[in-house]
Amino acid sequence: MATNILLLCTGNVCRSPMAEGLMRQLLPAHELFSAGLYAEEGQPADPMAVELMSQLGIDIGAHRARQLSSWMMREADLVLTMDSEQQRVVRRRYPKAAAKVERLGEPEGIDIPDPYQRGWQAFQLSLQLIQQVLPHRLRELSPNAACVLN
Repeated sequence: MATNILLLCTGNVCRSPMAEGLMRQLLPAHELFSAGLYAEEGQPADPMAVELMSQLGIDIGAHRARQLSSWMMREADLVLTMDSEQQRVVRRRYPKAAAKVERLGEPEGIDIPDPYQRGWQAFQLSLQLIQQVLPHRLRELSPNAACVLN
């Protein structure tokens, strides 16, 4: 069972912090962390992501971006990317870890689009898609947590 879960996106300021915030609330027994393929270390979460999550009662204001590194790939039991291109890149960079790299929305065939610098509606769409795909993932990781979303 995956207990250390790495959520991965491009810059680690939009999608992965939102997914991490939601999952952290629903999977308290799991170790969750996030990173970006091309993150600028120390950057705060995008203000629109912070605001959207705040509306859900989740505070990601203290989040700071981290660049994906080898230790993260070793520590993670499961790596969830936001889209298929990220999945390909990570599998290519870390071939020994390829089996544990999946898209967050893979079971539904859904990529979570990057809302960075695309406005409020793009952030809302990304969050809605994350919320749409989470129940399936939660059923896999913790059947008790999945019922909270239903």
